[in-house]
Amino acid sequence: MNWAIVGTAGHVDHGKTLLVRALTGEDTDRLPEEKRRGISIDLGFAGFTLPSGIQVGIVDVPGHERFIRNMVAGVTGMDMVLMVVAADEGVMPQTREHLDILELLGVRHGVIVITKVDLVEQEWLELVKEETRAAMIGTFLEAAPMVDVSSTTGQGLDRLKLVMQDVLSHVQRRPVDQGYTRLPVDRVFSAIGFGTVVTGTMLAGLVAEGDRLEILPQRAMVRVRQVQVHGQRVESAQAGQRVALNIVGVGKDEVHRGDVLVEPGLLQPTKTFAARVNVLKSAARPLKNGQRFHLHTGTAEVLARLVILHGEEIPPGGSGLVQVNTEKDITVARGDRYLLRSYSPVTTVGGGAVIVPGRRYRRNHRDGLEELGILEGADNREVVLLGFKGDYPVSVGDIVTYTGLSRQVVERVVLGLVGSGGVVSLPGGEWFVRSCSWELIRRK
Repeated sequence: MNWAIVGTAGHVDHGKTLLVRALTGEDTDRLPEEKRRGISIDLGFAGFTLPSGIQVGIVDVPGHERFIRNMVAGVTGMDMVLMVVAADEGVMPQTREHLDILELLGVRHGVIVITKVDLVEQEWLELVKEETRAAMIGTFLEAAPMVDVSSTTGQGLDRLKLVMQDVLSHVQRRPVDQGYTRLPVDRVFSAIGFGTVVTGTMLAGLVAEGDRLEILPQRAMVRVRQVQVHGQRVESAQAGQRVALNIVGVGKDEVHRGDVLVEPGLLQPTKTFAARVNVLKSAARPLKNGQRFHLHTGTAEVLARLVILHGEEIPPGGSGLVQVNTEKDITVARGDRYLLRSYSPVTTVGGGAVIVPGRRYRRNHRDGLEELGILEGADNREVVLLGFKGDYPVSVGDIVTYTGLSRQVVERVVLGLVGSGGVVSLPGGEWFVRSCSWELIRRK
């Protein structure tokens, strides 16, 4: 891969921002309050190039428990994480919560970075490293490389860059041609002489100057005037890159963190989705049917209620199929990761992956539970085939509504099924039917 998104994680004041500054030469604390208090409050962004030529966009997240909501927004699109633990303090509460969040949101690659090693004796450092390694057991960082650094003296920074290169060589690059343009917004501002600028990590597809995009959930249409990657103007950007878009058609106050820029007509806002939820073992109590939560998905945060589709509660360490009903419109697609944080006090309790957006299921309904069980483990082709319900013709739009897949994905799969003979395209090309059903219709 030629570029990558790397995030930081870890407890407050463990040296995340200082580490980013040592790697990139940029100070990601841009807010006056951040500089006054000496801690990160919102997301920070910087970029640099590894010795191998990989361009890295770093998302620096706040560590304080009061700003976890901002940290969660920064996880979207991470290829790998730098899990930062200070040598003078060791593993702390936000170290563990950040680790839980990364696991639930599907991050799978990382490096453990022990910072501030210049402040401690070697014997203490070894104890901290042993404690840190023990805390990672059973997580995606259990076998992750560990690097000792001092952002002040520069010790270990060159080795960290080499280790990052090695880890990133095992990260699968996002396929540009298997998705639709999709950019969750994590920052909005106005630039003199340009107007509204939005930033985020491209989750899928391509974006170029002149493209027309739709902002969801408000359904506003905009035109892309300029595209930047790592602060440099480019003609186009693609999945996996940190992007800044100068857009025309909305003011700064009309677009917000949590909104999504997509190709027009490909996704629909919704207030519901069916999913599997995995409850953390560390959760203080079971998840209850009808319970209210803070829901995080992409860069959005909304309030939501949980409908448990089988039973009345899900215990700590358990999992189950649920319907998530949000209080405001959100934009989600099949496979998107989400996070649940309790309403009060606000702590991370669980999360999972979206199975079907935009469709409601009844509690304790056997057929619905069986359908969700099949959809959960199916690939795109199998999911599209499930959209051909009964012996009646269906349109691409019908399948999009049923499956929650993008129109582009459905069209590609349907054309493949037509080419292989499994599906018949009826005259006009708007309606399709399974070949076996078409033979039955012809006989009738």
